Amino acid sequence: MKNNFHVLIIDDHPLISKAYRETLEIVFEDHSVDLRISECQNIDETLSFMQSGKFEDIDLVFLDIKLPEASDGTMISGEDLGIKIRQKYDCKILISTTFNDNYRIYSIFKSIDPDGFMIKNDLTEKELFSAINGLIAGYPYYSKTVLELMRTAMNQDYYLDEIDRKILYEISIGTKMKNLPKILPLSIAGIEKRKRNLKILFNVEKEGDKGLILAAKEKGFL
Repeated sequence: MKNNFHVLIIDDHPLISKAYRETLEIVFEDHSVDLRISECQNIDETLSFMQSGKFEDIDLVFLDIKLPEASDGTMISGEDLGIKIRQKYDCKILISTTFNDNYRIYSIFKSIDPDGFMIKNDLTEKELFSAINGLIAGYPYYSKTVLELMRTAMNQDYYLDEIDRKILYEISIGTKMKNLPKILPLSIAGIEKRKRNLKILFNVEKEGDKGLILAAKEKGFL
């Protein structure tokens, strides 16, 4: 291991961030490493952190998926932020989320390919300790609930890409169909096709947009 290790915690819950920080400090007591911890509470703060150039030194990111959307509307959740981090930086990503639906978990795996994944409701000091130790040693870490959900989803294609999630978001905030092609790189026909596929995926083929949005919220995509 190198002689310094920089962790970025991206979470809007102070108690969760405090637990991460305290466990990291305990883990690194056993290593001759200079531990540095930075924190961001939302997407906007993280984007500013990226622009500052400080992200180049990050070794491990703790990323909460359920973050408020960016102020400019370009990112609607921690998943979008995770995709950007994965594309731009060579660091490990540990996802933590309250979502425990196999649709959502599988989608996050496909879009971000995290090095670690934990469900917050399962979070204990022992599990967090094991996750951090595993990741700094170069091993992936997935909590028991995540592994069980993934086994359930393995034979099904639940993946929603960035455009699917953006369609759901825009519909949920009341954007009119005629205005969607101005926001998305699709025609009206292309958007309608995506909506039909989403309704099939969520088993709400005979329902309108309201039913689709309710189903998407239940699955944790909104």
